[in-house]
Amino acid sequence: MNGRHCWFPLLAILAVMATPTSAADKRAIRLEDWSALREVSQPEVSRDGRWVAYTVNVADNAADGWQTDLWLASWDGRDNRPLTHSPDSESTPRFSRDGRYLAFLSSRGTEDETSQLWLLDLRGGEARRLTELPGGVEDYAWSPDGSRLVLVASDPDPRALGEETAAPPPIVVDRYYFKEDESGYLDGRRRHLYLVGVDGGEPVPLTSGDFEETHPSWSPDGREIAFLSRRDADWDRSTWYGLYVMRAERDAPARLLHRFYSDSVGAAWLARPAWHPDGRDLAVVVGSDAKLLWYGTHRLAVVPLAGGAPRIVTAALDRNIEQPHWSADGRWLYFLVEDDGYQYVARVRREGGAVERRSFGGNEVLELSVGGRDRIAVSMSTPLQPLEAHALDGTRLRPLSRQNDALLAQLDLIAPEVMQARSPDGTTVSAFLTQPRAWAQGAAVRTLMELHGGPAWQFAHRFEFDWQLYAAQGYAVLAPNPRGSTGRGEPFAVAALADWGNLDVRDVLAAMDEAVARGVADPDRLGVFGWSYGGILTNYVIASDTRFKAAVSGSGASNFLAGYGTDMYIHGYEQELGTPWANTATWLKLSYPFLKADRIRTPTLFMCGSADFNVPLLNSEQMYQALRSLGVPTQLVIYPDEYHGLSKLSYIQDRSRRHLEWFDRHLPRTP
Repeated sequence: MNGRHCWFPLLAILAVMATPTSAADKRAIRLEDWSALREVSQPEVSRDGRWVAYTVNVADNAADGWQTDLWLASWDGRDNRPLTHSPDSESTPRFSRDGRYLAFLSSRGTEDETSQLWLLDLRGGEARRLTELPGGVEDYAWSPDGSRLVLVASDPDPRALGEETAAPPPIVVDRYYFKEDESGYLDGRRRHLYLVGVDGGEPVPLTSGDFEETHPSWSPDGREIAFLSRRDADWDRSTWYGLYVMRAERDAPARLLHRFYSDSVGAAWLARPAWHPDGRDLAVVVGSDAKLLWYGTHRLAVVPLAGGAPRIVTAALDRNIEQPHWSADGRWLYFLVEDDGYQYVARVRREGGAVERRSFGGNEVLELSVGGRDRIAVSMSTPLQPLEAHALDGTRLRPLSRQNDALLAQLDLIAPEVMQARSPDGTTVSAFLTQPRAWAQGAAVRTLMELHGGPAWQFAHRFEFDWQLYAAQGYAVLAPNPRGSTGRGEPFAVAALADWGNLDVRDVLAAMDEAVARGVADPDRLGVFGWSYGGILTNYVIASDTRFKAAVSGSGASNFLAGYGTDMYIHGYEQELGTPWANTATWLKLSYPFLKADRIRTPTLFMCGSADFNVPLLNSEQMYQALRSLGVPTQLVIYPDEYHGLSKLSYIQDRSRRHLEWFDRHLPRTP
């Protein structure tokens, strides 16, 4: 399975570019188009600002999954070529400071499929593997002089090092936080920092012990490394992180600079500490009040290396921020801002003050890289375009990749509109409404309401395949952002804290009322669906209102008391709801879709992965069994060996197909 990089000729690149297609030649999107989509991500600008590396994720039908390759674009976008083309995927491209090497992670040639660090000499030649760590490499960062890299690597699995036996050894659990989706049951393995030179050799451990270290970042002079770690006495129960600094030497002492709250262990919004060019400050994303959990606003703090109180430089901005980067002169901090259906590039001065928006348009910017000459590259999506790499010229986003142009030139896509609704208490609720072409004739149509996960998340101006697919089948699709959603500020999100299935239900029903009032949604042909918290909220909705004639609840839950301790959210649940024995009434109140299941009249399809440790299968089984016992039409679909997010291409397509079949069965095409 050894892969090799290659430089494709220009004709191969042109083959993926779009050819002109008239509007009359365009067709509606089809389910099989899912396999033709390409997802561009992980843009990385070189230190001289001349090049942007990025990854392209494409469907691999033979493997029933995806395969990811590295691509390279010149800053002006004229030169765009693949760097790798192998059956093994590559990810996390990062340039050395001198631009000679592009490092990446890949499981090429490994029997256990652990990711290792590879180097590709951009002057030519084959990529070479730099590490063979038994636990694999999860993250890394280049030293300023390009001679070394700091790695984040997991301890090896002791079972993999022992002799093979007929039966696997028993799983012994002795941790408070003991299970995690995709990782499975957790043991005593930890993630630590290592140093390795560009010439290879045995990686040198920098840290060891019972704690874990993540997100390493080199000081400008290359002498020190900043990182994040939870090091409280009972760290397995803690969601407080420390920003630490240590010399880039084995077993050097680590100095705590700042301790801050994170909403959960391994929070996705944690960012690599960003060193100021003068080495005197570090920028880090910090959580809000610990009592607000994941509903609190993520802010940007500047922490002095010499010690002292951090400055919250986005204090006046009641919006989540992420991915901070310093400008070359150190005067500005660039980052992403999440704001009411958008996510954009912004900046603020080192000392704080007004936040300046730097990217505009109806889009969502997901990833940000700031390279030499303050050249900025992002991955960005719009409702009519999947993720692509873009350069930010001033405040204008310019395409760097055009991986989906050929497909998009064939498709008749529909732009959703942003709709406002008024909840019963007067709160304004935003929603995306995608109308089928047939609605232009003035007839109310079958309408599906999708509910998002989280709940601390939001629908945004991004490409949503299912919205397009369902609209092509004659459905209108309504996607509201109720209270509990992010993007509208802390009070809007905090409104759902320990009060699920209350204000958010009122908000989404108000959005549907507005769609009916506009003449788009036929009140007699309504459906509702969602995944994760979207599935949970679906259960709340059908237990609160009987207007929906069909529902699909994906990876949802309702009987929270019975689900205690069976998923990966023990930290959050105990902080938000208290323990079941101390706050039984709260746990029972939130379990009303199960305990009051006899209120449900809506035919409901339940779906879940068998290996889901995020919202385990038993939650869907319980609701399925309740409706089956009550005689309400229902079905349970279980995807074998799948986690919370489905990974097999065939299962993802099967899920959408079953959605359509279920809604077609219960929502007739004609009234």
